[in-house]
Amino acid sequence: MSTSKNNMALPAANIVAFAATLVVNGLANTTVFGGKTTAQVSDLNPTLITPAGYVFGIWGIIYTLLLVFLVYQTLPSQRDKPFIKEVSYLFILSCVLNISWIFLWQYGYIALSVAPIVGMLATLAAIYLWLNIGKSSAPRKEKVFVHLPFSVYFAWITVATVACIAAAAYSAGWTKWEPADAVWGIVALAAVLAVTLTVVATQRDVAYGLVAIWALVGIAVRQTATPNVVYTAEIGAAIVAAATIAAVLVSTLKRKKKPS
Repeated sequence: MSTSKNNMALPAANIVAFAATLVVNGLANTTVFGGKTTAQVSDLNPTLITPAGYVFGIWGIIYTLLLVFLVYQTLPSQRDKPFIKEVSYLFILSCVLNISWIFLWQYGYIALSVAPIVGMLATLAAIYLWLNIGKSSAPRKEKVFVHLPFSVYFAWITVATVACIAAAAYSAGWTKWEPADAVWGIVALAAVLAVTLTVVATQRDVAYGLVAIWALVGIAVRQTATPNVVYTAEIGAAIVAAATIAAVLVSTLKRKKKPS
């Protein structure tokens, strides 16, 4: 009995941390914190890499996938798996950082909000690398119910981190992010592209690539007033698509070469 309770401690802590994150993020879409919604704060700090509003619907997918992970980790067959202990502490930390970011963002501390989102990116990167997502020989169910949620989450936070830094630059008055500042938008997109191509090439992670394409297309849709940014985002999306297809082909060929 005591062993069973101990095995459920971390999964239960994960659920509590996720529930708190979900509640705080839900309230952030109202005017409870700081008198503005998350989107309204974003509108007050415009950048040339802010995507169209529909793109943020990916949060629904992320939270649904994380919920799937949370259910999967509670199954009796999974409670003793190595990933539970390592992922749990980092996941709980990512939830704390997520909540911290929300409060700082909502109350207008845009520059300070960079710290928790960078921390969240680092935490998710640690989870990603520990699970060896994309190249791991883990069972198919574990890849779907554990790897996929963190792959999508990590990919989106990669883009969100660059966007948050850009918003902080606007808030601090370093750049107005107007068409005349298109070069900074291109630099920011190049940063997203560089990280994405590195992950796709080294990990052969299709999900990560698809999230990046989703974000880049959304940026192109939103930034129509700045053609150079639009072209860069579109070309970037095409490059990531090509790299993702190449990663799939390489993975397929390697599987075929393996002795049965």
